[in-house]
Amino acid sequence: MTDYLPAVLEALDTSRDSAIKRLFEVLRIPSISTDPAYKGSCRAAAQWCVNTLREIGFDAGLRETSGNPVVVAHDSPCNVGGKPHVLFYGHYDVQPPDPLNLWVCPPFEPRLTVEPRNGEVVVARGAEDSKGQFSTFLEAFRAWKQIAGELPIPVTVVLEGEEECGAQNLPRFLAEHGEEITCDLALICDTAQWDKDTPGITLSMRGIVGAEVVLTGANRDLHSGQYGGAALNPIQGLARILAALHDSDGRVTVPGFYDDIPPLRAERRRQLEALGFDAAAFLSDIGLSRPAGEPAYSALEQIWLRPTCEFNGITGGYQGVGVKTVIPSKASAKLTCRLVSGQDPHRILLSLEEFVRSRAPKDCSVEFRVDDDGCPAFGFDPQSPYLDAAAKALEEEWGRPPVLMGSGGSIPIVSSFNQKLGMDCLLIGFGLDDSRIHSPNEKYNLTSFYKGARSWARIIDRLARLSYP
Repeated sequence: MTDYLPAVLEALDTSRDSAIKRLFEVLRIPSISTDPAYKGSCRAAAQWCVNTLREIGFDAGLRETSGNPVVVAHDSPCNVGGKPHVLFYGHYDVQPPDPLNLWVCPPFEPRLTVEPRNGEVVVARGAEDSKGQFSTFLEAFRAWKQIAGELPIPVTVVLEGEEECGAQNLPRFLAEHGEEITCDLALICDTAQWDKDTPGITLSMRGIVGAEVVLTGANRDLHSGQYGGAALNPIQGLARILAALHDSDGRVTVPGFYDDIPPLRAERRRQLEALGFDAAAFLSDIGLSRPAGEPAYSALEQIWLRPTCEFNGITGGYQGVGVKTVIPSKASAKLTCRLVSGQDPHRILLSLEEFVRSRAPKDCSVEFRVDDDGCPAFGFDPQSPYLDAAAKALEEEWGRPPVLMGSGGSIPIVSSFNQKLGMDCLLIGFGLDDSRIHSPNEKYNLTSFYKGARSWARIIDRLARLSYP
């Protein structure tokens, strides 16, 4: 096997300016999937991905859904028998940029700036999540093609456009196109590295379920002077239900919530302690001072290995300027539970609904709205040869071994790839805790962008050297 890797890495280094130019092109497209007004922009972003992959040399096209299209691309080089077929996954949709007044520059007009801690960064919505991330493997593909004429392994690419709004069309897409995209290994570049100088491989992710609770009292909003004291107030009833969901130590009080979770192994706890995670620094960066979760667990355990029940939004009554003295007819709250190994999303939803309904005030109706079934937690086999190959490649690039991490977040497609299509999934990303994803002034370190592309080039080379049946 010819050693093309040194020339591939050199090609990546000499093409940095053009790589940034390409990144800026896709960052300028406001592909906000949660807002139907941007449906055309989402299609434009998908088409940009298709055009770019075709330019690199892939057979690329759009697979239509009832929502935003999915980009699917294939590259099947000659003479690669016995090599693993690898799927690269990312998403081209982004979160809404609101509130706009907090951005230092318009969110879809990317710009380069310098931060004291991180050096040069690109600021824009989607800079890290996930246009900057998936661009790292597109650049690696481009360099391999430029130098070797082909990739050393067969590759399929899937870039979806609804990850940020629940991926409701994903199950049907997988049912219709699962056979086309099933590979030996899925590589997901939508996660973080340990710190700006240390790579990471994410071995576990929390699952997720969500619901909206709506309490309705009277058949209309009421004058608080005429009815106050005698009429039920749904906001008060909802507040009591929400307050009852946690005890004073932050534990979720829904019956059976923790029943199926295996105990934390002492060895795993020692591994986490050895990482030297600075919880105070982590929280001070967002203006907080101490962990708010279960006191028996460290902050890292709370984020990676413990489940949660969070309130994401609460609405009721008058929200405008000044005072309007009403008792509202309705009050609602949006909840999500992050789940860990052992927890069944469907069972958690049923228990949560029963908890809410059993505590609803008399004379008050309850709606428990669920948009989807959520997804379970995911874990990767730490003994996998794919993991060993990726870890060696990352160490070669970064000069230090990667941290084997957990993630408190959820990527529903990972569980679908693993459980529905039977693929191993390896999560390697180059984001950072301070990348401000989903917030104003999202950014991506240029070091992460450049070294991310070099890392993928090395991982592709390592995977090509694996013996595969």
